[in-house]
Amino acid sequence: MLLENKTAVITGCNRGIGREILKVFAQNGADIFACVRRETEEFSELIKKLSEENSVEIIPLYFDMRDAFAMKSAIMQLRKTRKKIDILVNNAGITSPESRLFQMTTVESFREIFEVNFFAQIQLTQYILKMMKSGGSIINMSSISALDGILGQSAYGASKAALAGFTFTLAQELGHQNIRVNAIAPGFIDTDMGRGSEDNYIKNILNNAAFGRMGKAEEIAKTALFLASDLSTFMTGEIIRADGGQRQ
Repeated sequence: MLLENKTAVITGCNRGIGREILKVFAQNGADIFACVRRETEEFSELIKKLSEENSVEIIPLYFDMRDAFAMKSAIMQLRKTRKKIDILVNNAGITSPESRLFQMTTVESFREIFEVNFFAQIQLTQYILKMMKSGGSIINMSSISALDGILGQSAYGASKAALAGFTFTLAQELGHQNIRVNAIAPGFIDTDMGRGSEDNYIKNILNNAAFGRMGKAEEIAKTALFLASDLSTFMTGEIIRADGGQRQ
């Protein structure tokens, strides 16, 4: 198992890519602090099942990424376990409910998206770094929207580009502590967020992808597994495109 004896913190575990990362990491032996906005019976049953099937410990942490006080309270709960954190996956994120051109996107929308996709991520990273000490892997979830620019996604793409820039800088700062910092830039993935896009938008994206299909959340989770494990010990400051050959 690639993550045996390692402890991970994963945000946005209740659905989509985060849920699959939770599953794949548990299957590979990691103990996990699973961060979600609120407690549900379905999620409680999922982590209980994963824990029992894989003989790992999964502890839920409930907080909204936009609530700084709730985040800090959850981190205090985490610290009481006195566990060393080996892996942080900054996965939680939001986008606009629909594609909007820049001139139709309000500054308030930019602020809301940046609050979750960037500022909350860096605040959580500062907290977790105090528990990583030396050695570890930080994985940020960027997007090809940050690398290529996608029509109607100015706020989302800009927030993910900020996260990419943060990845490059933090990798340089933490290298002496043997902490790797990398990012994944997923393409069009078959999640609630992806399926919520307009039909014409989906058709256009798939027509410009080498594989001609949406990616699977599990495929992104396996990319995260690679970056979290000792298979990538000489990689830092990198962004891995996982986009099925998607090009504009």
